[in-house]
Amino acid sequence: MALAIRDLDFRYGSTPILCGLGTGELPRGELAALVGPNGSGKSTLFRCAAGLLRPRAGSVSLDGRDLAGLSQRERARRVFYLSQDTEARVALSVFDIILLARKSLHRGFALAASAADTHAVEAVIAELGLGPFASRDIATLSGGQRQLAAIGQALVREPDVLLLDEPTSALDVRRQLDVMATIREATRRRGIVTVTAIHDLSLAARFADRVLVMNAGQIAQAGSPEKVLAHPAVSQTYAVGVHLERSARGTLLVEPYIQVP
Repeated sequence: MALAIRDLDFRYGSTPILCGLGTGELPRGELAALVGPNGSGKSTLFRCAAGLLRPRAGSVSLDGRDLAGLSQRERARRVFYLSQDTEARVALSVFDIILLARKSLHRGFALAASAADTHAVEAVIAELGLGPFASRDIATLSGGQRQLAAIGQALVREPDVLLLDEPTSALDVRRQLDVMATIREATRRRGIVTVTAIHDLSLAARFADRVLVMNAGQIAQAGSPEKVLAHPAVSQTYAVGVHLERSARGTLLVEPYIQVP
């Protein structure tokens, strides 16, 4: 039971962005970190997987079923894409903004929330530790709290696949750890497939079950963090040296460095 992306090809005009890209099978219950330099095609990959862009060739399947055969509504229910932009644009509480995400797929905006909707929202808020902020206006929250609320909007829709585009990019060190730990635990507890684009290789090593290295529209290497991050493909992709070691706590640490000629 897995997400599989095979031979994906996408262009903007005559410019190739994804070039026969394949991820192999990404199992349910695992967190995959998608790493690679800016401009390598990570966001385009996510948009194609979510059905927001139509590739020229290739397939995205879940549990052996090609997602291209689903209606737009059903695909949106099964695959949730969270972009980098989580800025608050509405004056709503955390509870209400998560409830709206639930109703948008399960009941429609115009219908009153059911008891099941309310229970689902309360459960997600508890799962993400957002209880103290449930009645707060989303615009008054910190970046990390807003990011967790955005993840709550995703989880309350009960997706099978969660695609997160740099969820830690604007967060301080503590919030990065909080958010990544929350994502990993939710992935395992719910048995979903989560792929998160991330620039910090040490965060990828610490929290991901597998790492996908993306470069020039292709997956250059994929596998366990310890195996992949030590592979020459990482140094070639980023044009840096990479040193790996274990901390005294057993955490895998990644030190990129510039190689002086």
